[in-house]
Formats: sequence, C-alpha cells, structure tokens
Amino acid sequence: MESEQLYHRGYSRNSYNSIASASSDEELLDGAGVIMDFHTTEDDNLLDGDAASPGSNYAMSNGGGAPSSSTHLLDFLEEPIPGVGTYDDFHTIDWVREKCKDRERHRKINSKKKESAWEFTKSLYDAWSGWLVVTLTGLASGALAGLIDIAADWMNDLKEGVCLSAMWFNHEQCCWTSNETTFAERDKCPQWKSWAELILGQAEGPGSYIMNYFMYIYWALSFAFLAVCLVKVFAPYACGSGIPEIKTILSGFIIRGYLGKWTLMIKTITLVLAVASGLSLGKEGPLVHVACCCGNIFSYLFPKYSKNEAKKREVLSAASAAGVSVAFGAPIGGVLFSLEEVSYYFPLKTLWRSFFAALVAAFVLRSINPFGNSRLVLFYVEYHTPWYLFELIPFILLGVFGGLWGAFFIRANIAWCRRRKSTRFGKYPVLEVILVAAITAVVAFPNPYTRQNTSELIKELFTDCGPLETSQLCQYRSQMNGSKVGPGVYAAMWQLCLALIFKIIMTIFTFGLKVPSGLFIPSMAIGAIAGRIVGIAMEQLAHYHHDWFLFKEWCEVGADCITPGLYAMVGAAACLGGVTRMTVSLVVIVFELTGGLEYIVPLMAAVMTSKWVGDAFGREGIYEAHIRLNGYPFLDAKEEFTHTTLAREVMRPRRSDPPLAVLTQDDLTVEELQSTINETSYNGFPVIVSKESQRLVGFALRRDITIAIENARRKQEGIMLNSRVYFTQHAPTLPADSPRPLKLRSILDMSPFTVTDHTPMEIVVDIFRKLGLRQCLVTHNGRLLGIITKKDILRHMAQMANQDPESIMFN
Repeated sequence: MESEQLYHRGYSRNSYNSIASASSDEELLDGAGVIMDFHTTEDDNLLDGDAASPGSNYAMSNGGGAPSSSTHLLDFLEEPIPGVGTYDDFHTIDWVREKCKDRERHRKINSKKKESAWEFTKSLYDAWSGWLVVTLTGLASGALAGLIDIAADWMNDLKEGVCLSAMWFNHEQCCWTSNETTFAERDKCPQWKSWAELILGQAEGPGSYIMNYFMYIYWALSFAFLAVCLVKVFAPYACGSGIPEIKTILSGFIIRGYLGKWTLMIKTITLVLAVASGLSLGKEGPLVHVACCCGNIFSYLFPKYSKNEAKKREVLSAASAAGVSVAFGAPIGGVLFSLEEVSYYFPLKTLWRSFFAALVAAFVLRSINPFGNSRLVLFYVEYHTPWYLFELIPFILLGVFGGLWGAFFIRANIAWCRRRKSTRFGKYPVLEVILVAAITAVVAFPNPYTRQNTSELIKELFTDCGPLETSQLCQYRSQMNGSKVGPGVYAAMWQLCLALIFKIIMTIFTFGLKVPSGLFIPSMAIGAIAGRIVGIAMEQLAHYHHDWFLFKEWCEVGADCITPGLYAMVGAAACLGGVTRMTVSLVVIVFELTGGLEYIVPLMAAVMTSKWVGDAFGREGIYEAHIRLNGYPFLDAKEEFTHTTLAREVMRPRRSDPPLAVLTQDDLTVEELQSTINETSYNGFPVIVSKESQRLVGFALRRDITIAIENARRKQEGIMLNSRVYFTQHAPTLPADSPRPLKLRSILDMSPFTVTDHTPMEIVVDIFRKLGLRQCLVTHNGRLLGIITKKDILRHMAQMANQDPESIMFN
C-alpha cells in the first residue's frame, strides 16, 4: 500500500524519461516566442528560495510498471545510473567531475586493450576520435563557408540586376565569358541587365535611377524580412553574432539547442539573407557559431565527446578556430583567436587539434574558391612599398581613433540593447529589423561606397592604386614630384566621410537585431574608411610639402612614399581591436590577410594603442559587455579581483537567511528526502554526519538524487515512503520490520571543494576561474558553515564595482 501511495504521490514535474531525452545539446526549440529567462535556473538555486524553474524538478513516477519480483538483483547503485552526471539547461558543468570521469574512462580502456584484438581496436578508435571529429568539423565548416560566400555574393548582386545568360551567376561571373566588355568598363556586359533595363527598357535617366532605387529597397526589405521571420519562427538562437554565447558555453554553461542541427540550418540560410539585405553587419562572427554547431553535432558520433561535457568543449574550441580560419582565410589567426578570445580551457592537445581543424577548413574553402581569385577572402592585398618611421605617428593616431570608436560603440550599443530589453520596442523584432533595413537601404543607395557589399568596400579601400585600377580613389594626376589628387578623389573623399558617419550610426543599431549579425566587417569598414582618408591626407601632405624634414629624408622626388591602402588596413585593425580588445590574434589575422611580414610593426602599434585607449574607458570588449547584459554566469579570466573581503562575507546563508538546507548521512527517509526536494529549489545539498555535529560528508546534486530514486523505484523491490536513505558505505542498523533501505552513496561527491571561512575572496575567485567550480562549501574547524556559488561571486563582484547585484543577473 505504501509503495502504491508513493507511486501516486510522486513529484509534480517532468518524468525521468524526459530528463534522459533532454540530455543532448541538439534539442530543438519551438522558436515562436522563446525568452531566455535565467532567473531561477542557475547553479545558485542551491540557496535561492524562489520557486524552482521548470527544468529543476522531476516527476517520481514508477515507470508505469509494478515492482520487479526478482530477489537476487545486485544493488542497483553499484551499476551506472542512466542520467546521473548529466546537466539541466542553463546550468554550469562541473569541470572537476568531468575530468575525473574522463580519466576513469581512459584507465578502463587502457586496462582492457591487451585482453583482445577487438579491445585494442576500440582503444585505437578512442585515441583517434579527437582527430576524426576535428577533421569532420573542418570539412563541414569550409564547405558551409564556401556555400555562404557564393550565395551571399549572388543575392547581393540580385538587388541591382540579373544575369540573363545564367541566373545563378553574380555580376562579375556574368561578364567573365563576354567578348563585348572593355577594360575601362569591365563590369558592363550585355548579359547583365539592371532592373531598370529589364522593366523599363532603359539604362540611363531619372526613371531608371528611381526604378533601380526602388528595386534595391524592395530586395533589401524582402531579404531582411525573410531572415528575421525564419529566426523568430524556427530558431531564435540563430540571431546575433553567437560569440558571446560561444564564450559562455566554452566556460562550462549549458544552453541546449544553441549548437543544434536546427540552429545550424537556420543560421546558414539567414546569414546569407542578412548579408544580402545590405544591413551593416558581417558574416565572420556568425561563421564561428556555424563552425561550433558543426563541432557539436559531430561530437555526438563519438562517445568520448558526447558523454563528457568538458571533452566536448575541447572540440568546440577547435571548431571556433576553424570558423575564424574560413571567415578571414587566416588559419593561424583562428587558432590564436580561439586561445585568446573564446576558450576557457585550452590544453596543448587542443592547440594541435585547433590548428589541424583550421588547416582542413582553409583547405576546403581554397578548393571551393568562392571568390574566383584563388584566395580565401575577398579583400586579400599585397603592398610593394615599405613604410617609414615617421608614419608611426599617423598609425598611432589611427589606434587612438580605434580605441575611442570602440569605447563609444560599446557604450552606445549596450545602452540601445538594454533599452530594447526594457521597453515594448523589444517585443516587435520583425518590425525593428524591417525599420533598420529600410533606413539602411534608403540612405545607402545614393552613395556608391555604402551601396556596395561591405567586403567589396574594404577590398577597394585596402587596394594600392596602380595603372590597372579604375576606382575613383585612384584618379590622380601624375606630376614631376609625385601624384596630385584629381576631381574623382575629392568626390570620393566626401562620399567616404558620409559613409563613415552612416556606418558608425547604423552599426550601433544593427548589432543585436534578431538576425545573424557579425561585428568584424562593419568595424573593419569604419576603420578602413578613416584610415584611407588619413592616408590620402598624408599622401597629399608629402606631395605639397616634400621639402619638410620628415619627408625629405625618406621620400624621393618624383616618387610616392605614402601608401593610402596601408593606412586603411591599419585603421581597420585598430577599430576592430578597439571594439573586441583582441591583440595578438587580431594582428596575425590582418597579417595573414595581407601576406606581408613588413607591416606587422604598424599593426602592432595601432592595435595596442586602440586597446590602451579603449581600456581607459572600460576594460570590457563588446562580447564581454553582451555576456554581462544577458546575465550569463561567466567569470572573465582577464578581470582582476583586488578587494580584501573574506569567504564568510560572501557565503550564504547570511544572518537574515533561513538555515542551510542539508541532508544527514543515514537518518532520512524517502518521504523526508522527497519533501526536502519539493519544498526547496536548490540544485544540490551538502550531506553531513548529523544536525548536531555538522561535520561534512559530501555533496549530492538534486538532479542526481531525483534520478537515483526514480531508478530505484523502477528496479528495486520494497522501496517505500518510510524506507531509510543512507549515503554511507554500510547500511545503518534498522529494526527487523523496516522496509528495504536505499543506498545513495554512488551519487555522493565525497570530495567537494571546501575553503575555510577566513579564506580571502581573491583566492576563492581564482579557484573558481581555474578549476571551473560550480560551488564551494565553507567550513570552520571542519564544521559546515555555508556555501559559495558562481552566482554569489558574480553578485559580490558587481557589488564591489558599485553596481546593483540583481540588475546584472540573468535578465
């Protein structure tokens, strides 16, 4: 009767089967109206007294069947329990436990490999599975990047016209086979028709201009509308850059569905649409998200990675390197980006595998050759003139501009995103995207530098002027003492100044829209425009004042000693560095873009200056700022904790709080344990010897307890409400008529991390960062006093920075 009563009482939430089925990061989302609310689902519900989140409690059904009649079952907890050791959504993994599990698995494989040829083959497969998964990730990342590049180029040109001979050709490809093009007008051919020519039958005149203007806006709005609808309906996680979330996931946070198949498919499609819409965004950041989705999906083919969250993050680190490799054609820069910017845990073997994944991805992209120039990126350039020492002054000034721009952009964009979250405007993402796309298209079309694709703009700004260039920026008049600017350059300068203002304003409002949006290309475009303007100004200064001592020593009469394209490249690196605060990886990425070792010193000077200037206004980069805005539990290793507080000042419970919820090692019943779980929302419980002694035995997670009881009731006979639960090695002495006791020792963490109440918080914070802890118990002379969780540390750090602790947590 009691057993039946226990079955009917149960828990009030999801069943154990739903727990097991939701253990994959590939869980698909019904995306119509997902709101990421983390308020009560983090690890620190260990002490929060609020109601538990839907993912925190589970039903204790009997599995629908009667108790087994077998009497010679082994103690079920001596066998692995399905579901124990997995994590709920929006929770942090236990790095220490995951690494211990991996070491145990490795020892087991090594001990068996000499038993038979089959076990030896399995050990070889296990050893090579890491290389296999990064190879597959590199192949998929390179192929998808090539597909995205080709599709985005074609759809971008579709806004201006269509190729009649082959609909699938973009503008450049359409004119490749034409015999009627001239060198001066090599982008014009009979096969390519603008929309005005197709609809009105005329290529010139006010009517054709208005028709082309209208079609440009129509296609831009269509692409933007389709992108935001696909994201909203099918995969809300496909929006944005993805790098802030990737950083958080790599630090150990679980966001189910963020790296799943559905997100990958929708992000790939909508990234093409978003780039083609002409919005002020890039595809480079989202390509990192796409590559990480590939890495996550392929990791499920190998048990070594699918069953261990820490090992899976090693694959994701390699995948992020492959993403940057195909985004910029910079394999070495991708590895350094993964190491410097996104990875939380980066052992040496991950470095090698990241390098290999980046190599494979770059090789595949080079084989596809999406731009038709035998290069991995559209704006690959080579300079043939050296730089001179006096040019370090304008290079450093460009670094100052980059740092100021970065600090301004971060503050303005975060303020706008916060306003979007806190007002009704954020409830209409489709309307916001359409509005921004409409303003962008209307303002961009009249200016040729804003109308064209941003990557093509950067290519034009980076390019060194030569006899084959037909750009307005290269319309110089040759004279005895150098080149004097012509009317085309003057017109281009005005247009570039207007483009700079336009890009600055629109990028602030575009980054954070509910479409895939990268920040690398818009930031580089802003820096490249500013750099090209400074470069032309320096060039003309050297032309008109060649007898100044600065120019006289280095510039020969009749020769141009200034390369404006180099200034554009340095400005691009400075602005991107100011926004992201990257240093080493950024310099290497730009160096790989240009293929010139000679320009590393100017790049280093500009990037370091931009970082110093930006750090003077705030040490956070844009990705860290968005992590803090979203309230993700991320402890940044770059932040320093300099306060003199102690563990007892941060731990909970505080004096005004209810006592710490604990379990005793051998005098609880199933009913009492069930009641404790139902009445609290904590995600784990310290286990003590007794209420009187408060001596610590270990730590048990709520999820593991729930799954273990559910499993026991399905597999063991005689587990009732008044069955004794014990965490010790041997069962306690019980009366003869007592029901069968339940042993839960195997789910107990016997070595939870503990500190004393006098431990400085500086050390505690360092321990959390370096060991990736979820929680830490506080003791005094061996007696349990309280607990510190990652959320407690984040709250405390916010409090020490004079911020409202609750305002930054899980909005």
